Amino acid sequence: MASEQSGNPGGNGNDPIGKADPPRRASEPPRPGSEPAWRASEPPRRASEPPARRSGPPGRGSEPPERGSAAPRPASAPHLGGAPLLDGAPHPPDAAAAQDRNARIATWAKRIGIALAAMLALAATAVVLFVRHYEADLPSTRELKDYRPPQVTRILARDGTRLGEVFTERRTVVRIGEIPNQVKLAALAAEDAGFYEHAGLNYLGMLRALAVNLRSTQTRQGASTITQQVIKNVLLTPDRTYGRKAREIILARRIEQELTKDEILELYLNKIYFGHGRYGVEEASRYYFGKRVRDVTLAEAALLVAVVKGPSVYSPRVNLERAVGRRDFVLDQMRSKGFADEILVEQAKREPVVLAIETESLAELAPEVVSEAQRVLRQVVGPAAQQGGYTITTTIDPAMQAAARAAVRKNLDAYAKRHKLFGPLARAKKEPAPFEGTPSGHKVFRGVVTGADDARGTLSVRVGTLEGTVSLRGAQRYNPSGLAPSKFAEVNKVVRVSLIGPAPEPIAAAAAPAEDEDDAAGDARRAAAPARHAAKPAAPVPLRLELGPEGALVAIDVRTREVVALIGGYEAVRGGLDRATFARRQPGSTFKAFVYGYGIHARTLTPATILETNPSTVSGYKPQNHDESEGKSPARLREALAHSVNVAAVSAMSRVGASNVAAFAGALGIRSKLGADLSLALGAYEVTPREMAAAYASIAAGGVYEQPVLITKIVGPGGVEIPLPPRPPAHRVMEEAEAHVLTSLLTSVVQGGTAKQARSLGRPIAGKTGTTNDAKDAWFVGFSTDIACAVWTGYDDAAPLGKGEAGATSALPAFVDFMKQAHAKRPAADFPVPSGVVRVKIDPQTGLLAREGQEDAIEEVFVAGTEPVEEAPAPEAEAADAGAPEDLQGVVPAPGEGPQPAAPGDGPRPADADHAPEPGPLPVFEEAPPF
Repeated sequence: MASEQSGNPGGNGNDPIGKADPPRRASEPPRPGSEPAWRASEPPRRASEPPARRSGPPGRGSEPPERGSAAPRPASAPHLGGAPLLDGAPHPPDAAAAQDRNARIATWAKRIGIALAAMLALAATAVVLFVRHYEADLPSTRELKDYRPPQVTRILARDGTRLGEVFTERRTVVRIGEIPNQVKLAALAAEDAGFYEHAGLNYLGMLRALAVNLRSTQTRQGASTITQQVIKNVLLTPDRTYGRKAREIILARRIEQELTKDEILELYLNKIYFGHGRYGVEEASRYYFGKRVRDVTLAEAALLVAVVKGPSVYSPRVNLERAVGRRDFVLDQMRSKGFADEILVEQAKREPVVLAIETESLAELAPEVVSEAQRVLRQVVGPAAQQGGYTITTTIDPAMQAAARAAVRKNLDAYAKRHKLFGPLARAKKEPAPFEGTPSGHKVFRGVVTGADDARGTLSVRVGTLEGTVSLRGAQRYNPSGLAPSKFAEVNKVVRVSLIGPAPEPIAAAAAPAEDEDDAAGDARRAAAPARHAAKPAAPVPLRLELGPEGALVAIDVRTREVVALIGGYEAVRGGLDRATFARRQPGSTFKAFVYGYGIHARTLTPATILETNPSTVSGYKPQNHDESEGKSPARLREALAHSVNVAAVSAMSRVGASNVAAFAGALGIRSKLGADLSLALGAYEVTPREMAAAYASIAAGGVYEQPVLITKIVGPGGVEIPLPPRPPAHRVMEEAEAHVLTSLLTSVVQGGTAKQARSLGRPIAGKTGTTNDAKDAWFVGFSTDIACAVWTGYDDAAPLGKGEAGATSALPAFVDFMKQAHAKRPAADFPVPSGVVRVKIDPQTGLLAREGQEDAIEEVFVAGTEPVEEAPAPEAEAADAGAPEDLQGVVPAPGEGPQPAAPGDGPRPADADHAPEPGPLPVFEEAPPF
């Protein structure tokens, strides 16, 4: 027992190693690290045995004792006669509490670590699921590689003048190398200065924008880089949602890996909107400054970029002061970012803003040509035409096109003045009967003026059962003085109108039966009510005034066969009817050139051939044209053509054969279907003004047909020229000598016939007037050595032009005005005389060779070998031999009816018949669209 109390290590069986502390006095404090005395009684452990858990308080098993509680000392624990321990000595319960606290900290640390790991795993899983969710319907970034935004297709005149533009988005794509540095740097300074440093995302900006948006509880601020803006504008939608932003972020990293920075910037600068319907820097530069983007100055570049912030606010055409302020801000940004030095910025700020004049009116110079260019483009490239980006060069001469438009309008205005179609419109003593019934379709109707609204600028017109309104704002043609509607037309004046849109369905007006009326009585009453009470019309429909006729003009360069002017109507509006190309109308007497031309070609007729002109000799067919004289005695072919004698043309047709003439006209350029009967001689079958101009151009070119061309070149978006369909080869229809003789005959129409007004041009002109029955169509088709031109005038609904109207009064003036401008800088030139043409003096009465010394002999041209060799008899012999002319054969009453025309060659032939070839097949041409 002594050893236990003294703590002598020498005899302590609990210190098997022999390293117990030395004995100490009762008053000595315990050494640090020494075991408390009560631990000495614990049984020894084996080296391999793990440390035993400390026993807890009673009843608590292995749990550590509670903090501050006194654990019972074991019976063997050392103690000093029950005396209390000295102050400062560790109590066994406090040491256990410290160990328990450390254990708890370790446990909670482990638990927190596990929780954090779980949270990180969940977060990673959420991110993966989030990305996969928004990746599911993401567009492919490959689209940006081959991205082709909608562009402008430009239609140009032969000299590069812009005739019109076609677009869904007004954009012209330019490569990054064509965009000057000042434009690139201005865009970077204003939108994304670190564009070339970041990888597509501005994380700091995104966090700042997120904080702003969270504070405002709505999406107020964005932090889009240029890369993200490209994605938003090209691949996604501009919606401000977190879902769209998530997709944008995912795509931004992808695009930065697939495209270079320059490619992304190029997409951005060509995509952004600059206001006024302009997209991309090229179109913006052209619109605001009238120049290509490669030519803009630093100040102009900054102004362009300034507009992007808000085109409706910062456009210089909307608010110049605000635009300049924004421009200066962009310049300051360029200076602060180191993109421009102080001197250049200050110079740019002092530069005045010079805006280009808007030239939208140029699109109205040739809308007919723009429409045809669109049709040709669709034929050549198919659906790709919708994307645009093409440049189409035409043969149109801008000066001639403008002159042609002015000539057609002047001619139609002169007609309107003659027939009092300008306001104010007064009631006539006998107004024509108005239309009755319900109008429908695209037709012209006679309506009655019922009122006017000066505030709205409209006339009220009743057309049958329909009430409509006419806006005088769109009727400047008939209201050049700008009269108010109440002053423009009197009430009850009958006017010609058409429906702008489809007529609305009438709204049924069901009458309610009286209280004391049974159902049967009500049905009977409603059935007996007039039809006009059965329904009531809807709101007034818009109407269009159709007071005057329309016109068309086509001009073709004789040498190149290029269309230099094309006019399809009075108004120059996109989408209007191109009557020069699509209006098929009877050509009237202008067709006689083909009748006589074939007779010369077949050696059946000569200018000296005597033709019958007396209508009394014709049975069953009496053609009439009120503007053209009819002779009462036989006349030479030249005289009959000059004065447009119809019976003479029928006489010639009976000799040469209608089917031959139809084929001949087709070879010269008439594509429309023609009937093979005698009415063809008077132009009874419909053709277009373009066909007539092409056919007369073939005569002017010495008898060679070549397909007229309007489109000469198409360049695609990539600058590569698109091949056009091959042009059919030219072919000869007449010999040069034959064409010259026919041209000589047509000059007589101008020199002494129905087209004397054309002599005012002061140069040789060949041509022919034409007027159909009741003057429904008026024509003049003619040519000089340089230009062939066809003019047509008439109502779209084939209404008569009225008393006194004919080709010489309703069409020829437009020809003269146009040709005067077209030849303003061209010297006068006579038609060249080819080989194979001879001149012979003839007797004007018989067409035979003039007698020696005959005073009234005239000189006539002939194809060599067809000139007369028989001398004209003396007047006495002529009187003795005079006889009645033979009746015409093969005359039919109407197109497509009656007997077939006489075979070619019937009637007298020129001398030297062996020289005349038998009529044979004419050159065959392929149908092709005009380019």
